[in-house]
Amino acid sequence: MFRSLAVFSLLTITACTAGMIDPPKKSGAQLFDKHCTSCHGRTAQGDGPRASSFAIPPSNLTMIAQRNGGTFPTADVMAQINGYSGRHQMGGMPEFEEVIQSPIVEWTSPMGEVIPTPQALLALATYLESIQE
Repeated sequence: MFRSLAVFSLLTITACTAGMIDPPKKSGAQLFDKHCTSCHGRTAQGDGPRASSFAIPPSNLTMIAQRNGGTFPTADVMAQINGYSGRHQMGGMPEFEEVIQSPIVEWTSPMGEVIPTPQALLALATYLESIQE
């Protein structure tokens, strides 16, 4: 009886979790399409419809790794996306705090640190890594 209950509970938890957290690349592409293309463009090259309205043009996000010696700096990218309050008033990227609110997952940094990270933030960074030239 106890074993059946434990198996049922595990299956229920797994089913619920699987439905809540999308595969990072797919959900990251959807987040990018919804929140980033107006500035960075559909190809992420900084040529979105709003790009010309900024004094400093949006970055070409397909060249992040190239600008970083061939390594994609996931932690730095997530820090830039996450940002800080008030930076939009200074002309930088808008605040995405509400957009990235999502279930927390564990991300392991290149230094081996396990960092609780919003799933949406990790998904977006994973997507950007996948489109590097």
